[in-house]
Amino acid sequence: MIAYLVVREDNKWRDIYRLMPGQVITVGRAATNRIALQDEVCSRNHCELYHSEGAWVLRDLGSRNGTYVEGTAVTGDCPLEPGQLIEIGACKLAFTDDLSRAFPILDEESSSGVEDDTGTAFEDVLDHPPPMTEPAIIHRRRRTRFRITTDRDPIAVDRTSQVLAQLYRLALEMGSAKDYRRLAEVVLSGLFESSRADVGAILLLPEGTDPANSPGALNVVAYQTQNDRPYQTISDYLSGIVLREREAILARDVADDSRLINRDSLGQIHAQSVICAPICLGQVVYGLVHLYTTNAKDPLDPEDLEFTLAVADQFAVAMENLRRQESLAEGLEKVRDENKHLREQLAIQSELVGQSPAMHRLSLKIARIAPTDTTALIRGESGVGKELVARAIHFSSERRNGPFVCMNCAALSESLLESELFGHERGSFTGATGRKVGKFEQADKGTLMLDEVGEMSQAIQAKFLRVLEGHPFERVGGGTPVNVDVRIVAATNRDLELAVKDGSFRRDLYFRLHVVEIIVEPLRDHPSDIPELANHFLERFVKSTGRPARGFTPQALAKLAGYDWPGNVRELQNTVERAVIFSTGEFIADHDIHLSGLGIDEESPPETELAANYREISIEKLEQEHILATLEETKWNKSKAAQILGIERSTLDRKLKRYAVSRPNDV
Repeated sequence: MIAYLVVREDNKWRDIYRLMPGQVITVGRAATNRIALQDEVCSRNHCELYHSEGAWVLRDLGSRNGTYVEGTAVTGDCPLEPGQLIEIGACKLAFTDDLSRAFPILDEESSSGVEDDTGTAFEDVLDHPPPMTEPAIIHRRRRTRFRITTDRDPIAVDRTSQVLAQLYRLALEMGSAKDYRRLAEVVLSGLFESSRADVGAILLLPEGTDPANSPGALNVVAYQTQNDRPYQTISDYLSGIVLREREAILARDVADDSRLINRDSLGQIHAQSVICAPICLGQVVYGLVHLYTTNAKDPLDPEDLEFTLAVADQFAVAMENLRRQESLAEGLEKVRDENKHLREQLAIQSELVGQSPAMHRLSLKIARIAPTDTTALIRGESGVGKELVARAIHFSSERRNGPFVCMNCAALSESLLESELFGHERGSFTGATGRKVGKFEQADKGTLMLDEVGEMSQAIQAKFLRVLEGHPFERVGGGTPVNVDVRIVAATNRDLELAVKDGSFRRDLYFRLHVVEIIVEPLRDHPSDIPELANHFLERFVKSTGRPARGFTPQALAKLAGYDWPGNVRELQNTVERAVIFSTGEFIADHDIHLSGLGIDEESPPETELAANYREISIEKLEQEHILATLEETKWNKSKAAQILGIERSTLDRKLKRYAVSRPNDV
């Protein structure tokens, strides 16, 4: 039932994949495949394997260059037998149900012994050692390979299978290591288990060190001994050879070699043989593996060197993975710090300034509402700080770590507002060149503030109501339901009750929004907060502009306190910013403060005049007459009229559209 695929690339057996019944194993060049092969001959989706009726079956997926089993092209479904070789371009995959028989012979090799890179057989080297007057380095190796003799010697086959199985298990243990020290300890344990070494260590270079010129910079990360002798670090002589030439070396009869004794501490500990293997990946050298044995009867041999070099290669890959993880962790921590800083800045901007009873009542209400997920309706005149109240609710709630998204419903047309709120799919309308995620999805697990909610059209109100009631919605032009977890905070300066009566605002939506109401009082109702607000804005603008202003003169504060502030806190903020920009002294004087004149009380008609002009007329009709009178006074200059009325130009246009009136000479 359970089988394995062993992948061979570049003349090396590399990866082992376990095949489980019930799973379809896809093979191809695309990264989405279970087995991804880096071969141009291989198609993006080349073939697949699946279990059927007690056997594993191979199926070609219409590949360009075909799939071959034992040299025969696969057509249709091909049942596999253990030991068969699947060929895809230069890559070969051995199919087996027993890992001990997973590595068939692919190349003919010399029966006299496994050859090194120079063509010299290991047995020849051991039988004819070099003279003792020269360093006794009997073997050097740049790349590891495990090859089997052509006569399929059972002992050789068993030895190779065992070594590869050990490498596979050791690679899995390496992958679970969380730091360099633990990784080094895992590597040493595996080396001691599979070689004749009784003393060993892992030595790493500091990051950025030139390996060819700094053998003395090696640091011992971990060491292990199987006897009472302490570990003696490697000399610059041996480490220099390994790091400079990036080759693993095996040296024997060290105690009898004068050059090694004089140059290396191995002579002091009676080492009989030593292995040094570089830990390198591509052009990057991380350090080396140092193993030696003091047992003259059981010295290290070339197979130990092969195994050590193979482990060192895997160690280098694991090192690179750890460094990448550390880099990603550092980057993630940096992003978290930046997000925390931004959230702190947003929290600072959402602080409500003021010590008046009105601000105290507002803070208490926010404190009671914020911990819940209740929909809140914030009401107040333009400029009183409804968005700041919404931010305060968000940052005081359990959703503070989620997004806070603000959307002005009066700024866009009906079609654009729907797209902004709910998103759209590609091609849903002209100009929709890609999918767009709406504000509701952006605010998932957070808070969505809808400003000027009273300006929504009837069609948008209906869709908005369904989302408020917990129903999923669909993007414009889409058919996939989208579920979000969003807290709604709505804001308006419009009389929603009057809008419900005249039918421009849905009654059911009004009751759904009107769960908790927060009324933000205009600035003229708590003038005692004006000095504190003014100094708060002064400090902010001094930091951003670098102006030398330190405060206000008493006359300047008196001038600010005596104004009616029809634009509320927003107007005060703009006035202070203007004063900071144009002031030249250390303190802002009264002549630096320029007021609009809309809030001077003496321009308001006396109460007796208002009483004399009383008529039985609705507020809406009175508003319409006042707007039209203002337009006539300004000769239908809408921008000037909107400034006098204290509303936005877009709001004035919508009101005229609702009144169905236009300039008499308009076509």
